[in-house]
Amino acid sequence: MVRVVRLEVLREFDPWKDELCTCPRKYSLQPYTGCSFYCLYCYATSYIGRKPSIPKKNFVQRLERDLRKADKGKVVNLSTSSDPYPWIESRLRLTRKALELLLSRGFKVLITTKSHLVTNDIDLLKGKKAAVMITVTTLREDVARKLEPGAPAPSLRLRAIRELSEEGIPVGVRIDPIIPSVNDDEDEIKELVEAVASMGARHVTTSTYKARPDNLKRMVSAFPTIKEFYSSGERVGGYIYLKREMREKLLRPVSEEAKRLGLTVAYCREGFPFEAPSCDGSHLIPSH
Repeated sequence: MVRVVRLEVLREFDPWKDELCTCPRKYSLQPYTGCSFYCLYCYATSYIGRKPSIPKKNFVQRLERDLRKADKGKVVNLSTSSDPYPWIESRLRLTRKALELLLSRGFKVLITTKSHLVTNDIDLLKGKKAAVMITVTTLREDVARKLEPGAPAPSLRLRAIRELSEEGIPVGVRIDPIIPSVNDDEDEIKELVEAVASMGARHVTTSTYKARPDNLKRMVSAFPTIKEFYSSGERVGGYIYLKREMREKLLRPVSEEAKRLGLTVAYCREGFPFEAPSCDGSHLIPSH
């Protein structure tokens, strides 16, 4: 009989069992629910609603209990739906407390964020089994303000990449999502890849925007030109994907430029082959 380990705040990643997901087996850990960055394309709002970042009740105590039972062989990814560095993290330091617990117990940690506040925890991350993936969807501040209204500016994220890299902390970038007629200009994409590489990024994960009913409504309201692309898309699970040929076309500049600059590159839930050791950047985590 297989023993089921019941955990409170650690979760097995990929609750939808997405057939296109290529992530290694890992845990997802969200110190907060909701997300104050209010990204228009957010998929998590379809099941948690659109609300500001709120700390989970008794999070630290529940995490401590989970870590006594958790599998240390699995990466812990902070966070896959609610950013681990909302603005209130500066005051509450809930993510920092989680990192202290995880790293002191030898867990491997992958941080995924849109925030420069991750640099506040350089002292904890340096020399540990940890890597950081920072999402940068565009270098254009005007587009970023519209697309990710509550998130830190792209310039702050670039600076965070540089600061982490200079301290020897492995860092990669998510150029994700690529959205037709919004952030798909080929020259701008190449400029973005060059910028993150110059700051010290080692890996790029990229993907196209996959629409869900609630986020598509927000996106079309802000960027009406995308409606025509998704009205002729195809259903994959609970999402509307662009046609395969278009997705390949949109992602090609990212992939080609990343490879030219010596970065590993992978796709997220696209069904396309890639050569990187992992899709999510977990291969960046030092083994000792």
